[in-house]
Amino acid sequence: MHTPTAKRVRSVRPVGTRAVLAELDGLQDVLALQDMLNKSPLPGQVDVLAAAETVMVVGESAAATRAIGARLMELELMVPEVTDSGLVIIDTVYDGDDLADVAELTGLSADGVVAAHTGQIWTVAFAGFAPGFGYMVGENEVLTVPRRSSPRTAVPAGSVALGGQYSAVYPRRSPGGWQLIGRTGARMWDLGRAQPALARPGDRVQYRAVREVVTAGASVAGEPEKEHHPESGLQILNPGAQSLIQDLGRRGYGPLGVSAAGALDRASLRRANRLVGNAPSAAAIESVNGGLTVEAVGDQVVAVTGAHVTLTIESPSWLGSDDGADQPGAIRTVPMAAPFALLDGEVLTLGAPESGFRNYVAIRGGVDVPEVLGSRSADTMSGIGPAPLAIRQVLAVGDDTASTAVGAPELQPDFPGVGVTVLDVVPGPRADWFNSEALDSLCAQEWLVTPQSNRVGMRLDGTPLKRTREGELASEGTMAGALQIPPAGLPVLFLADHPITGGYPVIGVVRDEHLDLAAQVPIGGKIRFRLVPDAPSFTTTFTKTPEK
Repeated sequence: MHTPTAKRVRSVRPVGTRAVLAELDGLQDVLALQDMLNKSPLPGQVDVLAAAETVMVVGESAAATRAIGARLMELELMVPEVTDSGLVIIDTVYDGDDLADVAELTGLSADGVVAAHTGQIWTVAFAGFAPGFGYMVGENEVLTVPRRSSPRTAVPAGSVALGGQYSAVYPRRSPGGWQLIGRTGARMWDLGRAQPALARPGDRVQYRAVREVVTAGASVAGEPEKEHHPESGLQILNPGAQSLIQDLGRRGYGPLGVSAAGALDRASLRRANRLVGNAPSAAAIESVNGGLTVEAVGDQVVAVTGAHVTLTIESPSWLGSDDGADQPGAIRTVPMAAPFALLDGEVLTLGAPESGFRNYVAIRGGVDVPEVLGSRSADTMSGIGPAPLAIRQVLAVGDDTASTAVGAPELQPDFPGVGVTVLDVVPGPRADWFNSEALDSLCAQEWLVTPQSNRVGMRLDGTPLKRTREGELASEGTMAGALQIPPAGLPVLFLADHPITGGYPVIGVVRDEHLDLAAQVPIGGKIRFRLVPDAPSFTTTFTKTPEK
């Protein structure tokens, strides 16, 4: 009598030094591993990002990640239990722009497409692309259709769509290449709920045809909020090119489609907070390329770190006058990476960077803005967190201090300037999509940082890299530091606000300790990648015992 061979992870590939990618034989194995890791996390496990054929596990350290990789190879996959937690019902009007095309692609009538879509139970396999965007797999493959050859630049929120073997609902207006078959008023992502995602990985979903859309769970309109001016804080007089509130980010929400976000130069944020006596992850201002101007509301203690800039303070005309009469305001400069007093009414201006690109302005007590999913960081990809700072906005000071005293002035590292910045990179999980010539070209040339770069990723220009494999890569988990190579061959270096899944091969991963340095490379700066010894390899192919 034959006993079936236990199902296992097919192989495990390093993704830099802080994550590993488990490859599996199919979506059912993906769901099984995801379920096991969510119910019984491995030591040091920070995040689990399931995708079509892989599960990426992020570790809290390089050592923990190596141990996770070894443990994944030993696991026997268990079929996840089906619970009777009920269905998520999504009322849908089937009038999508691509309904006729889907009917032609599937050989069904339009009514047949609707019947096939509503007549089966869908399971959310994984999340990605945007918070609340769940990749749902059905009970059959009748509605498997290709994505559009030309993606739309804007898909309306609530659009019900098909792509490959999956169905999904676009939670917000965004670009997209899926086939649109209908629309719903269901709020797929709502931060006002205890569980923001209406349908989470593992949930069962059924679509129900209706004649009109009714928006569910909409916030009840009340009296407009009165403009609030804190008694203590910083008023924004000029936000510069872009200024955002950032802390050390939010972890553990990858399964919901939410990236970590947080300060791009974590060391500079920690240094600024340390100087004013704050907790390491207190919220501060991250500002790009100088130009930020703030005015103290009440007496404050401030420190500025990051890009080397001139810090100028202008005192108000009345400050220091015995009779309160107007007099010319005094102007002084203060040093970088040192705490200083910014008295009520004084104005601080950050000059243009001499080197580096991003500054961190910490105020004692931290910036007091509402937390979203455990963090005060702005995520430019998903729109989660506080909006970019605006003129006349007043930031309240919080109480996120860790010391009764401020810190001593500190030395800052050298930041990138007009020269070339060298970043260490290890081979990526899909380096085998390229030959040795492409890897040599990646490290031999100087890559230009283009103006299309942002907190999602740095877009680089140079001699394109050629793949040795044709076709598409099934979407899989990504992380900050990943170097994706789109078909055009020009690398994109993912930063903190990156999408949690991606469909382009990752040729290399910048080492985590060099991401702070990457964040300081200015637009127009140049990067050279230096290949360093590979992270310990876990790649092993399991040979299945043939059935007898």
